[in-house]
Amino acid sequence: MTPATPRRARRLGTLAVGILAVSLVPHAAPAQAADESITVNFSIAGGSPTYRASGWIYGMTENASGPADNFYRDVKFRYMRAGGAQLDSPGGWVSGRYDRRWNSTLAQARRTIALGGQFILLPHDLWGADGYPISRFPGDNGNWTDYDAFLTRLINDVRAAGITVQWDIWNEPNLGLFWNRPQAQYFELWRRTYQRLRAAFPSQLIVGPSCACVPTTTGAWWGQYLDFIRSTNTVPDIISWHSLPGDPVANVAAANTTLDSRGIPHPRPYQINEYGSPSEQNPGDGSWYIARLERAGADGLRANWASSGNLHNDLGNLLVRNSAGQHQPKGEWWVYRFYGSQTGQIASVTPSRAYDAFATKATGVGKILVGGGGTTGNIAVNLQRLDTTSGLVQNNQIRVLAQRIPYNGGGAVQGPVTIQNSVVTLSNNATTINLPHTNADETFTLTLLPPSASGFQSVAQQSRR
Repeated sequence: MTPATPRRARRLGTLAVGILAVSLVPHAAPAQAADESITVNFSIAGGSPTYRASGWIYGMTENASGPADNFYRDVKFRYMRAGGAQLDSPGGWVSGRYDRRWNSTLAQARRTIALGGQFILLPHDLWGADGYPISRFPGDNGNWTDYDAFLTRLINDVRAAGITVQWDIWNEPNLGLFWNRPQAQYFELWRRTYQRLRAAFPSQLIVGPSCACVPTTTGAWWGQYLDFIRSTNTVPDIISWHSLPGDPVANVAAANTTLDSRGIPHPRPYQINEYGSPSEQNPGDGSWYIARLERAGADGLRANWASSGNLHNDLGNLLVRNSAGQHQPKGEWWVYRFYGSQTGQIASVTPSRAYDAFATKATGVGKILVGGGGTTGNIAVNLQRLDTTSGLVQNNQIRVLAQRIPYNGGGAVQGPVTIQNSVVTLSNNATTINLPHTNADETFTLTLLPPSASGFQSVAQQSRR
């Protein structure tokens, strides 16, 4: 694990998913900052929300029976990425224990699809390269016979199951924890696997490289990968990477530069299929990532830092279990629940240095998820052009329901805490709401309603839409 990076005082360096969770670096003290302001302009509206940040790596029980459906549906669940990691140690094909991992993968894929999500398959975990020392990697000593047999079995299993998946060819191939072999050997694995999958499933999407890196114009590994896929005509359908830590907006800008300069088309959204380092898994940072993923136009899957049995449970650390083993939501789950309740059109947000937001407007309601961790101070949320909303302003007034989403040290949270529920008179179709951000791990939501609404009932109704 590398030291904290300067963009946020508590951001940690890159590490792989689900390994050695007990050795995490403790949070550093949050940085202090001057008061900041963000602006929501309701006159500039985009498309409808697609909940591109509502994906997770693992977090479903081995047999896919839990957690309960409402924990997924209430957050507009979109993606799950899995392949049986850490079931048996060692496990997977190389250890003669493929069946257990495949059975779990298939169960989780079927439930993901039933919940309306897309399943991203991880062959490296089915092979057994999940961080546990293994006896061999594909292509060792130039011999691909065993790996070809593995691919044949996996392709046949997916075909027999009748499921459509996204194929994430190999996780973090630039990190020795998952690919402890030369880069050239990985490139040959990529070429072989790509060609087999394209022949077997022409319409199923291929994802990669899912590196433990972010796109950069100077990084050797990223550039060498792009040069290879271009020269071999093996460009994946979806370009992916891990933002641990990172800013999705900056990542996407660098990806555009590096792909465009090589003439590599990228018509589909990028996939940041692990985001959120351990110290960033709280309401403040989680909401910031949601806002930045939406701003960047990239799909995201939240990282999972659990190990052993906990990897296959708890919705990627969004839930906690009580003494009876029942799932209860953490503060960050309530962030995703609010995000999932945002409907209508996306409104324009001008961020500050440390804060961003995701805002929407629908008939009779406006919703703003404020994102920002790693600093404290007053957040002034400037609401502009409220006259362009529908069914919201009456007699030059609106009702503002401001709620704080607690962190509670990572424990269970019963729900958001209301800090304001009042009727506000507008000035020039605008008003400013001040939010006292005293705990960097927490965040805020704003729900704008007609002044005649009570606030609480209307919010509950909106969350069920």
